[in-house]
Amino acid sequence: MKLELLIALRYLREKRKQAMVSAISLLSVAGIAAGVMALVIALALSTGFKEDVQGKILGATPAVNLMRADGAPIDEPDALLARLAGGDARVTGSAPAILKQVILSSAHANQGAALKGVHPGKEAEVSDFFSRVTAGDPHALDAPAARRRPAHPSDAATGATGEVAPRDTAAEGVGGWEDGEGEPPPPDGVLIGKEMARTLGVAVGDTVKILNPMGRLTPLGMTISEKTVRVAGVFESGLWDIDANWAYVNIETARRVFAIPEGSVMLLQFDIDDLDGAPEVAAALRGKAGPDYHTTTWIELNGPLFSALKLEKIALFITIGLIVFVASLNIVTTLIMMVLEKQGDIAIFAAMGATAKTMRRVFMWQGLILGVVGTAVGGALGVAVSWVFDHYRLIRIEAEIYSIPYVPFHVRAGDVLMVSATAILISYLATLYPSRGAARLNPVEVLRYE
Repeated sequence: MKLELLIALRYLREKRKQAMVSAISLLSVAGIAAGVMALVIALALSTGFKEDVQGKILGATPAVNLMRADGAPIDEPDALLARLAGGDARVTGSAPAILKQVILSSAHANQGAALKGVHPGKEAEVSDFFSRVTAGDPHALDAPAARRRPAHPSDAATGATGEVAPRDTAAEGVGGWEDGEGEPPPPDGVLIGKEMARTLGVAVGDTVKILNPMGRLTPLGMTISEKTVRVAGVFESGLWDIDANWAYVNIETARRVFAIPEGSVMLLQFDIDDLDGAPEVAAALRGKAGPDYHTTTWIELNGPLFSALKLEKIALFITIGLIVFVASLNIVTTLIMMVLEKQGDIAIFAAMGATAKTMRRVFMWQGLILGVVGTAVGGALGVAVSWVFDHYRLIRIEAEIYSIPYVPFHVRAGDVLMVSATAILISYLATLYPSRGAARLNPVEVLRYE
């Protein structure tokens, strides 16, 4: 062990002639520990909120979407998917989809919703949505009910083909189905969010009506297309906005609701290996697809949210970092008082041949030890408190406002190391002035008055 470190440790352990020096030393350690703990918890909160929201968004939505610029359906989507995703190692999954606004109606309430038609076998490549179904059958969308043939003369007269009808003959129990006479097949299934189910007052097995507000033109004028579906399952994504406003049906069902040609879709979805590289992948896909297409990414759709969270994290680091800075001022006070108390020892060391550099290092080591101890204690407490808050979900918040029902705390090693390095650096800088004062003491003048 170096001589300077040995002397510094002995000075810190010994009993003080001035009790105030010991008290200030303890306050220095406590202050730095409190600052580091607060900073670790604050960064864990900011990181947890960002990662939790990001994970839940990407669990229900793809990283990149591609659609026609004019809003028209995409013909032959399988061929286009093969051309776009083929040969690009960054694309790890793809799936077609139809996404439009509708109104869901039950016996109790009406609710505006984003209705998404998905291909169950391919949707799993771009999201883990089906794993979030908490009630009912997550495989209910695998096969829609048989397509309907008009069985009533009035249906034929108004041009209803069974693809999209002003009224849903399945709900009325009319015969004449493509698969034969008799009882009609059950309504197609729909998966709705937990909050939407609460708003509509429905549960698994109940029926709701899908109303297409765009309507359709008939000889009798514009009519609102209507389709009755059965609530086959309820999902909980963890994001209030999705749970309250999204509904999922089979892509064939969506085609009939929106009168989209057979085999066509409204958008193509892509999952990628590097989420931060979404803009680059989107640009490459646009280049392959041509000028008639445009893309959106998860970063663009949620840019304001994540920019605000990033700014908040920086502000937290600067603001709470000032606590560490203020606490480090106690180190300055401690070392100045220590130098005054140990003037005789400093003079004797100098008379024995110790250099000014040696004496400066003694007091620098003292300050660094105080800083390291405070940082270690504060870091350990910050990690422990963050784990308790996150594991037991102690801080509950309004999901309608913040999208998630509790505050998550995710501790990252990089954040802890950054906080620790900053605290130790501040502690080191706090030692420079007192240690230089110790090195400048004149041993002759000190010993004269001993």
